[in-house]
Amino acid sequence: MNVQLFADSGCDLPLHFYKDNDIHLIPLTVYVEEKAYDDLIEINPKELFTFIRNGVETKTSQPSPDVFEKMFTNLATANQPGIYMAFSSELSGTYQTAVMIRNQVKETYPNLDLTIIDTKCASIGYGLVVKSAADLLKRGASKEEVIKDIELRSQHMEHIFTVEDLDFLARGGRLSKASAFLGGLLNIKPVLNVEEGKLIPLEKLRGRKKLFKRILDIMDERGVDLEHQLIGICHGDDEQSAEELKQLIQDRFGTKEFLINTIGSVIGSHAGPGTLAVFF
Repeated sequence: MNVQLFADSGCDLPLHFYKDNDIHLIPLTVYVEEKAYDDLIEINPKELFTFIRNGVETKTSQPSPDVFEKMFTNLATANQPGIYMAFSSELSGTYQTAVMIRNQVKETYPNLDLTIIDTKCASIGYGLVVKSAADLLKRGASKEEVIKDIELRSQHMEHIFTVEDLDFLARGGRLSKASAFLGGLLNIKPVLNVEEGKLIPLEKLRGRKKLFKRILDIMDERGVDLEHQLIGICHGDDEQSAEELKQLIQDRFGTKEFLINTIGSVIGSHAGPGTLAVFF
């Protein structure tokens, strides 16, 4: 039988992608002044960034265990194999909850055939893993072949990004408030990446021109065959910067394919408007 794919909203793919590729969406929760929204279904990134710019407090949480129980029970009763590609366990408790609920469902339905993979990825870096899995299934790949591809891409996915407002990282405990204040005064932009699923600061640069050049240099150092890759770009409601970065990548590496999207509401709540990221 066909393998059923599951992915959560932390992969920052547009809503239509899930429908077009028959992927079950597991939405994380976004809170706006204590009101809960299902990410991507009940709130979109542009709405979230409007709230943030108006000074409204936002926060996020993992999906309810009931969501997992219903989906995994349906999978078991349909006697269909499944793969759930999860948002990095270092950034969310979603993976751990999914494993717990799968084990509970399996007590009632021992036939449940569900593989859960901690991608250790986030945003479009995670989205590129999901897209590749969907493409493989369309070409008739087996469950084992898809799992192998997911694990390989997850291990080698690079996430390089920066934020416009250091205060957002300070609120999340990634940066001291004093450093955020001084960084804002001096026009300092951090360069960060994700290693083993964790958010790691790489360096700080002053000025946009130096920042973009450094991002491209890191791509050159870490990337392989960038000309023929599908490269992901995500932005915090700043399409102009995303297009500018795309053009610089094209000019330097000859890249032809890009997947560009607004950063999702969950990650956007923690990174803020003006975030810019590249994944390869």
